[in-house]
Amino acid sequence: MKFPQLFTGNRKPWRGILLYGPPGTGKSYLAKAVATEGEGTFFSVSSADLMSRWLGDSEKLVRNLFELARDAYKESGKLSIVFIDEIDSLVSARSDSENDASRRIKTEFLVQMQGVGNDDEGVLVLAATNIPWCLDSAIRRRFQRRIYIPLPEVPARRQMFKIHLGDTPNKLSEDDFLELAQRTEMYSGSDIEGVVRSALMECIRTLQVATHFKHVVGPDPKDPTRTVNNRLVPCSPGDPEAFPMTANDITEPDLLMQLPVTKEDFIKALRTSRPSVSDADIGEHVKFTSEFGQEG
Repeated sequence: MKFPQLFTGNRKPWRGILLYGPPGTGKSYLAKAVATEGEGTFFSVSSADLMSRWLGDSEKLVRNLFELARDAYKESGKLSIVFIDEIDSLVSARSDSENDASRRIKTEFLVQMQGVGNDDEGVLVLAATNIPWCLDSAIRRRFQRRIYIPLPEVPARRQMFKIHLGDTPNKLSEDDFLELAQRTEMYSGSDIEGVVRSALMECIRTLQVATHFKHVVGPDPKDPTRTVNNRLVPCSPGDPEAFPMTANDITEPDLLMQLPVTKEDFIKALRTSRPSVSDADIGEHVKFTSEFGQEG
């Protein structure tokens, strides 16, 4: 904690934070960012890591996880952050049909969370879920802060396109990135990553179906400080410099130039992609936020 002197007396930091929202919105990345910013010890587990087919092992794993976190805090004096992904699989709402093992896991988790909250032992529990309304109500109350991570808006989507494209050669302008962001309403960060990946593959598809190539000037593949005029790029049969050739005919693969990604590649990718989140999903999250959470 950067300013521990600010959290004395009855002013105490939150010890349980639930991150919820549609899938692919970066909840796990946010948890890792919290750990990095806080310079603490990060324990990252999924619900599957804490489940065991052997009687009594699951609750023991939960107990051991929290004990490790407390011990790490005592040894280092730095905050221990326990991140549990897909927590709904571990502590879903109770029902008459659930088995004894599931009940014991919930009970153990409640005990450990209560211990963290009361003893102020330097442990922060972060959890993520796509379906917060399925959590057990007692577990939900243990998370004093419940933060909604919504789908990215236009500025964030534009930046995501740039990040996922990275340093790949491209011909996109700032206006092109803005247009792509505007075309991807309801897309999650994961959806946008998929669109970029598909767009990056368009040049491969172009290469596979090309029937004509031409020579262009480019860096020598053996010595980038020199230029040569025999690099190869696919082109249309009507190009005045075109000559018949397929990718299989290229005897020196290093001579093939990487094609820059274009706006048209992204438009093609968008034609075959759909957002993974529906209006109904968003409605459920908005309803939960109005009752139990807050905007992130």
